[in-house]
Amino acid sequence: EPVLAVKHTILVVDDAADNLALMFGLLKDLYQVKGASNGDRALKMALSIPRPDLILLDVMMPGMDGYEVCRRLKAGEA
Repeated sequence: EPVLAVKHTILVVDDAADNLALMFGLLKDLYQVKGASNGDRALKMALSIPRPDLILLDVMMPGMDGYEVCRRLKAGEA
């Protein structure tokens, strides 16, 4: 099994702390995992440098839902 020199970054966005913890536990050995519990925080983290390689985004969240986060990301808005 090859060893990765650089771990890719995954941003996990979910308002449920248990889901964030579960995803972190599953992914942390192979990837650098960052978590956000709301849409505003997700946008800040997603548009910061270095940007995540992948975003796992919950759709149903209070306040700004996942669809709105996705729309803003595509538009380059923070």
